[in-house]
Amino acid sequence: MCDAESGALVRSGHAPHPEGTEVHPDAWWDALQQAIAAAGGLDDVEAVAVGGQQHGMVCLDAAGEVVRPALLWNDTRSAQAALDLISELGGPQPWVDAVGLVPVASFTVTKLRWLRDHEPENAARVAAVCLPHDWLTWKLSASTDLDALVTDRGDASGTGYWSPATPPGSGEYRRDLLELGLGHDAVLPRVLGPAEVAGRLPGGAVLGPGTGDNAAAALGLGAVAGDVVLSIGTSGVACAVADQPVRDVSGAVAGFADATGRFLPLVATLNAARVLDAAARMLGVDHAGLSDLALVAPAGAGGLALVPYLEGERTPNKPDATGAIHGLRLETANPSYLARAAVEGMLCGLADAVDAVRALGAPVERIIMVGGAARSRAVREIASAVLGLPVSVPQPGEYVARGAARQAAWVLSGDAEPPEWPLADVVDTQVDPTPGVRERYASVRDLTAVRP
Repeated sequence: MCDAESGALVRSGHAPHPEGTEVHPDAWWDALQQAIAAAGGLDDVEAVAVGGQQHGMVCLDAAGEVVRPALLWNDTRSAQAALDLISELGGPQPWVDAVGLVPVASFTVTKLRWLRDHEPENAARVAAVCLPHDWLTWKLSASTDLDALVTDRGDASGTGYWSPATPPGSGEYRRDLLELGLGHDAVLPRVLGPAEVAGRLPGGAVLGPGTGDNAAAALGLGAVAGDVVLSIGTSGVACAVADQPVRDVSGAVAGFADATGRFLPLVATLNAARVLDAAARMLGVDHAGLSDLALVAPAGAGGLALVPYLEGERTPNKPDATGAIHGLRLETANPSYLARAAVEGMLCGLADAVDAVRALGAPVERIIMVGGAARSRAVREIASAVLGLPVSVPQPGEYVARGAARQAAWVLSGDAEPPEWPLADVVDTQVDPTPGVRERYASVRDLTAVRP
C-alpha cells in the first residue's frame, strides 16, 4: 500500500504460495487474501493493480473453472514443443516478424502445445487462456464472465501470440499462432492501455490493468532509457526500457512491451541467486560468509570458472544442460576461490544478457540491481567489475508490487504519464573493470555437458 502522490510505503503484507514449476491458481488467490489481511485490508485503498509472473499458463473451462494447475514460466517440459512450433512456422524469423520473439519453453504458446500433445482431453476443455496477473485481476473484479478477462501490453507480449508492435488500442492477437499451440481458438483477455481502467472491486476501488513482473519492476524502479534493470532472484533478468520494438532472430532477447506504452527488450536466465545458494551449501556457509570468501579470492579466481547451468538454462536455450567447474588445480581447490568463481560465473551469464540487449541498440549506461542477491557486497562489487559499469542498488523492497501500486496510482490520476515516485537510499558502486574474467568464462561455457 503506497501513497498515490509520493509513492511512500504506507503498509504491507505478504504470504507464501507453493514452490515448484506448476501450481493451482487457487494458491495465489489464498495467498493474496492473506497478504491483503496482513496489510490491513483494502477499505481505505482507492486503486489496485496486480503484478504477476509472466508466461504462466492458466487455462479455464467454459464455466470459468481452472482446467489444470498452471504451468509456470520456469517449467521446461515444453522445450520440445517450442522446437516443434518454430519448425512448423518455418524457422525463427517468421516468429520474430510475427510477435517479436522466438519460442522457448518459458512462453505460454509452448505450454499450450505441450498441453495439446500430452493432455489432449484437458486441451479440449480449454475455453479461455490467461496469465497469472490476468486471472487475479479477474478474480478481484468478482466477475465470472470469461469475456471480462483483461490484460496489458507487457504480459500479452510474452504469450507468443500477441505482438508488442501492435498499434495501441487495437489489441489484436495472432489467433493462428494460438491455434498452432492449443489446437483450437479460445477466449483471450482484452489488451488494455497502460493506464486504462480495468473495472472496480466490489468495494468500489478502481482496478488497473496490471502487468507482468518484469514490467512492473521496471515501473516500480522508475527505469528510463540508458538503465538496465538486473534482477537477481530465483531467475536472472536483464531488461532495458526502449522507445522502439526490438527483434532478435537468435531468440536471446525477447522483444516484450513494458507497462508504460514503450518496450522492454529482455533476457532471462534460469540460474541466478540459486547458484549462490548452491555454492553456500557446498561450502557450509551462509550468504554473508560466501560474500566474505569471494572477496578474499583474487579477481578471476585463479582461472577457476563455474558455468552456472544448475537448472538447465533458458538463455542460452539449453534446457538439459548441467553446471560445471573448469580450471580446478591444487592452488584453486580452496573455498574462497570456489566462492569467487560462483559469483563471477553467475554474473558472467548475466553480463552476456546485458550484451545481448546492448547489441540490439538499447543504450546501457547504468545497472539498477535488485533481488535478494543484490544485498551481497561481493555481488555488487564483482558485478561492477565484470560489467564495467556503475551499479545502483536501491534499498531492498518489493519492486514488482511497487510497480503495480504505481500503475494503480496512475490509473487513479488519469494523467498522461505515471506519477513521479523517487527511489530512496540508493547505494552506488563502481569499481575498476576486471580484465580476463569474461574471456575465461566464455572459453568454457560451451563445454558444459548436456544430459542425454
